[in-house]
Amino acid sequence: MSDQERNKQTVADIYGICWNKGDMNKIDEIFTENVSHAQFLEGWPTGREGFKTLVNFWRTAFPDIHEDAIDLVADGNTVMSRFRLRGTHKGDFYGVPGTGRKVDIYGAEWFKFDESGMVTDYLYHEDTLGLFFQLGVMPLPHLAIAGVDGTEK
Repeated sequence: MSDQERNKQTVADIYGICWNKGDMNKIDEIFTENVSHAQFLEGWPTGREGFKTLVNFWRTAFPDIHEDAIDLVADGNTVMSRFRLRGTHKGDFYGVPGTGRKVDIYGAEWFKFDESGMVTDYLYHEDTLGLFFQLGVMPLPHLAIAGVDGTEK
């Protein structure tokens, strides 16, 4: 298996094991202790512990969260992914108490790996605007805005 194929499999494991099952031990095996991530909220820990906080934050708000890798593209020591996130909003999410609504959004992530196959840098973006529309906390119905529907045709 090439390094690129190994790294793509690691990203698939991040979805299947870390996000979907909440396996914090696997996070320790995949992410370097000081993994770089500039998007954590103020006051969150940095590095690997910050990623664990992120996973726990989402899993608390959406206990049945399920993420799937739709596309994985490797180039050198980086992997880009397009993912689908589904779940039921049952806990606090940025101050919005659980609504019981189901969400279905897409996002993209970028992972950089070291020579040993551990993630050293991580960035993500998901359709948070569409998610808040689906939760019913935005002023317009989500189908009134182009690009927010998110259903596969």
